[in-house]
Amino acid sequence: MRSMLVISVLAAACATNPATGKSQISLVSESQEIEMGKQGAQETLASMPLVADSNVQRYVRRVGMELKGIAERPNLPWNFYVLDDAAVNAFAYPGGFIFVTRGILTHMNSEAELAGVLGHEIGHVTARHTAQQITKQQLAQVGLVAGSIISPTIAQMAGVASQGLGMLFLKFGRDAEYQADELGFRYMTRDGYDPHAMSSMFTMLKRQSAMGGQGRLPEWESTHPDPENRVAKNEERLKGYQADGAAMKSNREGFLQVVDGLVFGEDPRDGYFESNVFYHPNFKLKFSFPEGWKTQNMPASVVGVSQQQDAIVRLALGKGSPQQALQQFMGQQGVQAGRTSTNPINGLPAATSEFQVQTEQGQIAGLVAFVQQGGQTFQILAYTPAQKYQSMVNTLLSSVQSFGPLTDASKLNVQPARVDVVKLPRDMTIDAFYKAYPSRIPFEYVAIINGVEPGALLKAGTSVKQVK
Repeated sequence: MRSMLVISVLAAACATNPATGKSQISLVSESQEIEMGKQGAQETLASMPLVADSNVQRYVRRVGMELKGIAERPNLPWNFYVLDDAAVNAFAYPGGFIFVTRGILTHMNSEAELAGVLGHEIGHVTARHTAQQITKQQLAQVGLVAGSIISPTIAQMAGVASQGLGMLFLKFGRDAEYQADELGFRYMTRDGYDPHAMSSMFTMLKRQSAMGGQGRLPEWESTHPDPENRVAKNEERLKGYQADGAAMKSNREGFLQVVDGLVFGEDPRDGYFESNVFYHPNFKLKFSFPEGWKTQNMPASVVGVSQQQDAIVRLALGKGSPQQALQQFMGQQGVQAGRTSTNPINGLPAATSEFQVQTEQGQIAGLVAFVQQGGQTFQILAYTPAQKYQSMVNTLLSSVQSFGPLTDASKLNVQPARVDVVKLPRDMTIDAFYKAYPSRIPFEYVAIINGVEPGALLKAGTSVKQVK
């Protein structure tokens, strides 16, 4: 009887997807997709800043809204955002919430390339790829929880209320990536864009990946598994595409005007490392992690992990006064307080305490400090397994007590690198351009962001990107 009920439910959940034309089983409704997407977008916007330039935001949104208008699900609550992050990436949440990074824009060379990327991400939404991933996870549990599939709690089983940022790391398979490529090709050509730009974009992404990524978000290659011969497959699509080449949109010059002046790579104003010392010019603070630890500046925190991966130090924003924040921390269930102190740290108001807490992985012990600097309260959390605490406490304490105001003008006034678009006065190779217009990045990278190979000849009047 149970298997019959499951079969009947799956049959009811089967429908033809308008974008792919294929029959799909989906246990996630459109309203659930939208709710998941809203939550994911809200969490992303809460943890990552947007590019402050309203012209950039409007430009990307205009291109995206034109493309969604000719896609198969135009009535979703679509929106398009540019995140202020150096990573070269773009991603989509279900329901039509599309994000591109500042990093990927600085690597593009035309509006057509932007349309290809946005079309690809729109394709993930119209093909319902996230819903399909979640459905597969559900169906894997059918044998164990078949009864719950037909219950009103299906949304809870799917976890649709708590997907959030986790969807960013819900990788699609290569078939889904290939399908999104096809749909992106469809949408950009419907809107009159030159589809050759999709090939140049894939070539750039492959070259850039080999150079190593930056940013606090994952890179394109980490979230978009590369189907075999991606460029070759696009070239096959081009063979079957008939269009007046002169009429195809590229808008290279207009696009380059938009990215001219954008920050390139990591913005040191948002924090940077020199050896084990972290400097944050905007917050006017400095903080030292133990020597030899692996560190990372992430969207909501700065983290250091010991070489043996048995100790962590984390710096993040807190709330309230130091004493209020400490009281709230110690009031959490299961947290046992140790010695506390309200002594200042490097002249700054602070509240510090040792603590212990039982976790699923065992008991941990550590230090937590809340320090006030520049009108903000910061939380410093340092911990290790309880049995190692005594041997690690001096190392952890030294890091906690390193927090202090940043007063060094050379650190406070550091400025980011920016894209600078140059109109060539004469014919020259990209190699000669690099010598005539030096950049703060290696020559190989200048060639990549301009979409050319070393030795390529650039004509007079061509707009070319340097990084100053």
